[in-house]
Amino acid sequence: MATKRSVATLKEADLKGKRVFVRVDLNVPLDDNSKITDDTRIRAAIPTIKYLSGYGAKGRPKGVTPKYSLTPLVPRLSELLGAEVKMANDSVGEEVEKMVAELPEGGALLLENVRFYKEEEKNDPEFAKKLAALADVYVNDAFGTAHRAHASTEGVAKYLKPSVAGLLMQKLYAINYAGAMLTTLEKNYSYLIALSQELDYLVGAVANPKKPFAAIVGGSKVSTKIGVIESLLAKVDYLLLGGGMIYTFYKAQGLPVGSSLVEEDKLELANLLMEKAKAKGVSLMLPTDVVIANKFAADADSKVVPASAIPDGWMGLDIGPDSINTFSEALDKTQTIIWNGPMGVFEFEKFAAGTEAVARQLAELSGKGVTTIIGGGDSVAAVEKVGLADKMSHISTGGGASLELLEGKPLPGVLALDDA
Repeated sequence: MATKRSVATLKEADLKGKRVFVRVDLNVPLDDNSKITDDTRIRAAIPTIKYLSGYGAKGRPKGVTPKYSLTPLVPRLSELLGAEVKMANDSVGEEVEKMVAELPEGGALLLENVRFYKEEEKNDPEFAKKLAALADVYVNDAFGTAHRAHASTEGVAKYLKPSVAGLLMQKLYAINYAGAMLTTLEKNYSYLIALSQELDYLVGAVANPKKPFAAIVGGSKVSTKIGVIESLLAKVDYLLLGGGMIYTFYKAQGLPVGSSLVEEDKLELANLLMEKAKAKGVSLMLPTDVVIANKFAADADSKVVPASAIPDGWMGLDIGPDSINTFSEALDKTQTIIWNGPMGVFEFEKFAAGTEAVARQLAELSGKGVTTIIGGGDSVAAVEKVGLADKMSHISTGGGASLELLEGKPLPGVLALDDA
């Protein structure tokens, strides 16, 4: 993948008085009263917006909260920016154009949910042109939507130059200058913009990890993680599996799984993945004991049993204490760890022990110099829940984009940006 140009290369001469269309990921959870319950993605968007405002740009952050207007996000955005953020009732049209024209230098206007238009997901060129007409510069800081070729992530970049990566998407890798050869006034600063923080960790650390390298993959279904597992098998020393997917692996080995979640059409695949791991010398570790329940509910009866002895009528909802210890011993030997997917139904306190134990172990190892990468989705929610997000080397906001990147798939939202 070619190195992409960063917003960090744009200075006052490029930005002062310019209108900047900033694509950010504001897909945050709201409660029944439309109150934000996790503002991680909003906080992640702030540095780029502040950078642009500091150089006198007029910004239009735009994001997506499925099924909801973005209006509930305005107070928190304003609070984090330390300045009033105005809100448009649309994402294109005369009213929006008027509000953009009235923006002061350094001002910010939040456009309404662009997915209210079907043309957004169709990457309609005319709709992309309407979005582009609002700005002079395009900045994409929404890694979580970079795997989608939509009008606001890929289409608009065709009509705005420069089109660059935001600070979350892109990281200034190094600054080289020929100081010894030039006078102070003649110093020639050469900027080397490397892959984004997301790309640095999710590609860089995986492609060239400090060894031993472990991957922890959880979640409910094997089918959603096939590409990730196959990709990681070529690189890792340890592959630790948890979550609902493990019961498909157990049944593939002929073990009883009770009423646990099983993908019957993936039994052959599970065996194939285990064979691949053995052939590549990868230690594929399945839990040796599990926490089972008599129903899928927070108040279910529960008990710990060997993974090979799940009785009829019971379902596995978490990994057991012996498995936590075994996984811990393996992780203690590593220098790089990537984690994608919980170990159990961590939303229910009774079945959260496995996921929380992994989170605590990774936080502890981070403090010892181990590279720990939380690769998006429910894993992020889990480390946030136990208050350990700031202890990890990197937390991905990527979701589906993180998975596709780990699988080696191209990301349209990144490819559309200017090369460095």
